[in-house]
Amino acid sequence: MSIKAKRWLAGMPALGTAGLILSTLASAQGQELAQPETREANHSGTRIADGAQHGLPVEVYAVVPGTRFLVSLQQDMNTKGLRKNQEFRVRTLEPLEAGSGIYLPAGAEIRGHVSRVESAGMTGRAKIWLTFDEIRTKFGKLPIVAEVMSVPGDHSIKSGPMQEGVIEGRGGTQKDAAQAAAAGAAMGAIQGVKAKNKKEAAEGAALGALQAYLMEAGRGQELELPKGAKLELELERALYLVKE
Repeated sequence: MSIKAKRWLAGMPALGTAGLILSTLASAQGQELAQPETREANHSGTRIADGAQHGLPVEVYAVVPGTRFLVSLQQDMNTKGLRKNQEFRVRTLEPLEAGSGIYLPAGAEIRGHVSRVESAGMTGRAKIWLTFDEIRTKFGKLPIVAEVMSVPGDHSIKSGPMQEGVIEGRGGTQKDAAQAAAAGAAMGAIQGVKAKNKKEAAEGAALGALQAYLMEAGRGQELELPKGAKLELELERALYLVKE
């Protein structure tokens, strides 16, 4: 060390030297503490799909077939007023995740149309077939192929697995049929009572009860899905979160 340097160090106040050392140590510790946070952020690897591939294979952006997710209906639907090809909209309530942590946030709009509808008056059990056409993202529209698997929390829907994605209402109940039979028996007996003929009254009551029972037993209520109703969908084909 040169003579000048020795004289400079000898003349430096002790407090100033100590402050310089402490400042250097604090800076080093700050950098060391920041490193684990950076590593953790990089390790998580999740990011919102923006439509670009970023040099990665397109398969990385695929939400695989069989993925189930909830959506919310954006308007009322009733089999009495619905018609074929009528459009409808739903919004996703859950994120759709592809490979490597890439995902589409909840809130994306899906548009579709009614491919077929049967009112309760036609077949005794109301049915709706829904077709999903496209999902709208911030980076554009994507084709989507999915089916309705269930309608959680709606007890007016027929229980059990759905066939071909059809939403099917329940048929008439035994209680409704029994009440209708009682009313039919009373109406059928009126004519015999008026004629003061017990046999005719009994026959009329039996016939009226049978007709009313059969009519009510085969008749279901119209299927009504209110705005906000939840549907569980399942992807039939892969959904690629990249712009076409």
